[in-house]
Amino acid sequence: MIGYGLRWTRAWSALAAVLMLCAFAAGEARAAKMETLEIASQTGVHVFSVEIATTEKERETGLMYRKELPDGQGMLFDFRPEQQVSMWMKNTYVSLDMIFIRADGRILRIAENTEPMSTRIIASGGPVAGVLEVVAGTAKKLGIAPGDRVGHPLFKGR
Repeated sequence: MIGYGLRWTRAWSALAAVLMLCAFAAGEARAAKMETLEIASQTGVHVFSVEIATTEKERETGLMYRKELPDGQGMLFDFRPEQQVSMWMKNTYVSLDMIFIRADGRILRIAENTEPMSTRIIASGGPVAGVLEVVAGTAKKLGIAPGDRVGHPLFKGR
């Protein structure tokens, strides 16, 4: 009986170690920093909690493999200096609104309700310093539109 209990304990310990390793690896896929971002639209000021993707690896991975994205959260991609940007939805399970933002903090364009798992290219339509990804339908629901101002230290207009 003691040998059986010891094997059971070792099995649970091994399982716990594997689960911790998986959790650690999943955490590594997320951007390191969370910050507050505001968008001033005709319907008011909307506050988001965003992960910041600043490294090449963070920008490449983005929100891939995530099964959900809560309202009020998102990811802000830092593409400074301002440049033409192309995005896609490969390995992204959640439909998103992609908000393309110029260096002065003004929204240039919004790609609404993007298609999950698609490799279709979604272009910025002009030079941008950042892209905000939020759950699909957010822009329409909150009345966010091109020309609205984004408040975050990434943009000069803050």
